[in-house]
Amino acid sequence: MKLIDKYILKRYLVTFSVMLLLFIPIGIVIDVSEKVNRMIERKAPFNEIVIYYGDFIIYFANLLFPIFLFLSVIWFTSKLANNTEIIAILSSGISFKRFLRPFLLGATIVCIFALLMGFFLVPKASKGFLDFRNTYLRGSSNKTMETSDIFRQIGDGEYIYISNYNFLSKTGFNFTYEKFKSNQLIEKVNANRIKYDEKTKKYTLFNYIKRSVGKNNDILESKDKEFVKYNFEPDELTPVFYIAETMTIGELYTFINKEKKKGNTRINAYLVVLYKKYSLPVSAFILTIIAVAVSSMKRRGGMGVNLAIGIVIAFTFIFFDKVFGTIAENSDFSPLLAVWIPNIVFGTLAFYLLRNAKR
Repeated sequence: MKLIDKYILKRYLVTFSVMLLLFIPIGIVIDVSEKVNRMIERKAPFNEIVIYYGDFIIYFANLLFPIFLFLSVIWFTSKLANNTEIIAILSSGISFKRFLRPFLLGATIVCIFALLMGFFLVPKASKGFLDFRNTYLRGSSNKTMETSDIFRQIGDGEYIYISNYNFLSKTGFNFTYEKFKSNQLIEKVNANRIKYDEKTKKYTLFNYIKRSVGKNNDILESKDKEFVKYNFEPDELTPVFYIAETMTIGELYTFINKEKKKGNTRINAYLVVLYKKYSLPVSAFILTIIAVAVSSMKRRGGMGVNLAIGIVIAFTFIFFDKVFGTIAENSDFSPLLAVWIPNIVFGTLAFYLLRNAKR
């Protein structure tokens, strides 16, 4: 690696790191100022607050790293251009593509780091972050932690229905269990309320009524409370985004395969989360090429013009990512295509800018 490559790679990684270290504390200060009253009102323990902000850093660093990366590359590349360092480099006989090599090496390092974060570290941080917000900042009545009208197949010929389920209390209402054999109903259970017990791994059914269908007569059984072990976990009843975001890559693949077998109609939402774990790190290459192409020319307005252009492009990228992700989650549109459309569109833009970049 030549001296110039080491210089650019160092500036790439250092500027990106400084950008993260600069904006994340600002985000924490803003978040504290907005939510400190609710933390005090709901008596959030100090140690949980500390853990929450540790998760906050990881969660938002992963969420916003494409913007931070893009703006940091524009920032230091514009400085190189304003100091005529790029002109000197290209005048020495180095092609623009060769000049781009250390930038792509830096993007590779960021991409690998983002992949590992997204596969293993971010899911754990997301769970802690969302758990805290929904426990202390939004209250137990928060609708985002509730699932309504749940219908699941939990085994061969076994089906459950719950009209409303709350993740935090692990409690459901208007529970129904039905078991079929040869398309004939052989057992039906109703309960006004169902609650999961972490210790026994069983469900407590309140106002329990069981009907066993016989050839001639049905057998009815009624109890105020009954303990039953069913073939489904409470996590399977949680909101779509919450459960998907808190799983490591291996857990998510296993969960998706299981939900496909059950015929879950909301499987696209899980697939969007899965595919984004791969597409988001790849955007580091695309945004790096666009940033270098846009900011490598010395402009009359200086660095401010480049940053303005960069902000518009970065937020347009995020807009595309959110819009197509939402479309895939709520329709039959291909989740794989929806997740990769922003990279395809901006990858095309990057190729065009690269071909027309000043050499």
